[in-house]
Amino acid sequence: MTVYKENPIIHEKVSPVFERSIAYLENLMVVVCDFTNGPMNVPDPPHSHPHEQITFVAKGELIFYRGEKEYHLAEGDVITIPPDVPHCIKNISNHVRLVDTFNPVRKDFLKQH
Repeated sequence: MTVYKENPIIHEKVSPVFERSIAYLENLMVVVCDFTNGPMNVPDPPHSHPHEQITFVAKGELIFYRGEKEYHLAEGDVITIPPDVPHCIKNISNHVRLVDTFNPVRKDFLKQH
């Protein structure tokens, strides 16, 4: 498969157990996240941001915490996160791949590039 792109695709190792690849346009960002830290005993700390987010589970199984609710997600599932809603994950599988989309672009992800 050939991918045509004008903006660069950024690949980065954020930590020993988290890598991500970022592609973006002016108003839309896709981030492929690979986690290899499961199964986890406790979830990551919750975070929030002013961006709309849709997350697709491409691989693995996890618990997704959104606001006061928790969702058991597996490969093929999708979850939406409105702006400013605290959320986090607890991986059940050793390897979890999430495909996150953001609007607007997460400029905080681009600062180091």
